[in-house]
Amino acid sequence: MARIMMSRLYAIVVLVCIFVLYTFALVALVHYLPPLQHVQRDEIRFPKDVEQLKRIVHIFQRYQQDHYWHVLAIFIAAYLYKQTFSIPGSVFTNICAGAIFGLWHGFLLTCILSACGATSCFLLSKFVTKTIITHYFPGKIKLLKEKVEENSDGLFFFLLSLRFFPMTPNWFMNVSFPVIGVPITYFFFSVLIGLMPYNYICCQAGLLLSKMTSVHDLLDFNTVIGMIGIAVMAFLPGAIIRNRARNPTWNSKH
Repeated sequence: MARIMMSRLYAIVVLVCIFVLYTFALVALVHYLPPLQHVQRDEIRFPKDVEQLKRIVHIFQRYQQDHYWHVLAIFIAAYLYKQTFSIPGSVFTNICAGAIFGLWHGFLLTCILSACGATSCFLLSKFVTKTIITHYFPGKIKLLKEKVEENSDGLFFFLLSLRFFPMTPNWFMNVSFPVIGVPITYFFFSVLIGLMPYNYICCQAGLLLSKMTSVHDLLDFNTVIGMIGIAVMAFLPGAIIRNRARNPTWNSKH
């Protein structure tokens, strides 16, 4: 018991150290932004609502005219920061990408960064916080492990369908999948492909940011139904593969 407690304590200390170092690096990156008239650096922060998001987008749109690469570096660092530590608000960073970098550049950027950031979270969980996750979420971990084992024959399609489904808690999958032994390659590409519809919708909303009043404008009923339909379609190949693997008579007939 004492060894387990020490293991959890060690994991917490390491996690806090990594978080503090990353936070310091991000703050330093913002601090060394070139000066811009009528803009205070303390205005650059993670937005909590649409109005703050509009202000930040306006600041970065002005900055990138002369300091494109610095703005890009800050965006990448901030995106990976939020993904790595499962900080809520990815919808704002995705919308921000579309508003600042345009639809297709923003879409490509968010797809790559969401996969890389989720994988960073995956690795952090695997090598640092595994004992914490298993301690606080034993029931959910057990249930998810059973589902993964049930769909082991078509695992990639199962993971893909989870990412397509709009109500799935992505943060929990990021921290729990390494605990239950999901291969990192399956994990990375399921995030890269599975979040494409969501990332595209967010980046597209960034082009219409001036008309937005709430993030709830983003996912209307038709959009949610469409994403659920995509999730079902992604799940079907895995279900067929699983059925063929477990039904020898079906295989012999085909």
